[in-house]
Amino acid sequence: MTLTITSRSKLDIAYVLVNTLPGKELEVNQMLTGVDGVVEVYTLFGEYDMIAKLEKKNFAEIEETIVKKIRNIPGILETKTLTGIKF
Repeated sequence: MTLTITSRSKLDIAYVLVNTLPGKELEVNQMLTGVDGVVEVYTLFGEYDMIAKLEKKNFAEIEETIVKKIRNIPGILETKTLTGIKF
C-alpha cells in the first residue's frame, strides 16, 4: 500500500477587518463569502463588524482583490488589512 500525501501550495494570507453600514452585515457577509480567495468570514463584536481571511498566490493578487472587489461591496464603510506569513 502506498500513501501519497499532497501538500497545498504556499499562498499569501491577509485578514481584512470590515466595518459596515448598520443593518448591512448579513448582505456584506454573503457578498464577501462569494469573493474569489476569501476562505473564511466571521462576524465580530467590537471595533469592527467582521473579519475575512483571504488567500491568494501573491500580495499583488491580495491587493487587487481588496481594492477592486472587497472595497466595492455595497454597505462596506471601511477596511483594515493585516497581512500574515507562515513560518
